[in-house]
Amino acid sequence: MPDGIILNNLCVEYKTKKNSFPVICNLSLKINKGETLAILGQSGCGKSTLVNTLSGMIDIHSGSVKFTNAGVEDSLNCKKHRIGIIPQKSALLPWKTVEANTILPLNIRKEKVSSENKIKFDTVYDALGIKDILKKYPTQISGGQAKRASIAQTFIQEPDLLLMDESFSALDAINREEAWELFLQIWKKSKPITILVTHSIEEALYLGTRIIVMGAHMGEIKYESDNPFFAKLNPEDINYLSLKNKLHNQLRNDSEVQR
Repeated sequence: MPDGIILNNLCVEYKTKKNSFPVICNLSLKINKGETLAILGQSGCGKSTLVNTLSGMIDIHSGSVKFTNAGVEDSLNCKKHRIGIIPQKSALLPWKTVEANTILPLNIRKEKVSSENKIKFDTVYDALGIKDILKKYPTQISGGQAKRASIAQTFIQEPDLLLMDESFSALDAINREEAWELFLQIWKKSKPITILVTHSIEEALYLGTRIIVMGAHMGEIKYESDNPFFAKLNPEDINYLSLKNKLHNQLRNDSEVQR
């Protein structure tokens, strides 16, 4: 059995004092290690709910999420497994330096930072081009630099599972494409299991090894495709345009249904 995350008939509900509202029903998925699953879908289809459930912020109503490592299967648990999150907006603490922010998750887990660790960290800093801002504070750096620091913070944890919910949407087009390239450069070194939620078809095609479109009905998967254009930015290929149009049509159809 390959290492990865297995969702089996996952159901998630939001509860009020009087009622409960199902958001995701009977969702089954498998994401292998070394794979980036890009998830597209209209607002309200359950994309962010899925990410928040996998991160441990929302409880599972029924079904299961299993994590398999070295052939050993276990229930995914945010206290046991390293779950990295690259947020949409910078979550850097303003009173800590960039360097202190990047190693904060390790400090929270009370993990000692060895000289060997520091060599690994330097590799991440160098790849992201933030070595010269490590002693600065978040208020002293740009939005693009803050995004790079957030990426560094995540990969320094060496996550088992990486979750991304509109992680690059706050950046302008130029910084966004640069952040995509830097992200992949770091991601390819360890290739953690990755789930990427996005509204951008271009982002899904660049960062996703596999792409799914979630439908409007409680987390259904209405379309799924392997992506032969992973890590290829705007390729001049008729098949690329065909897949892009197919994804666009899937999203447009749901938009028309919701009107």
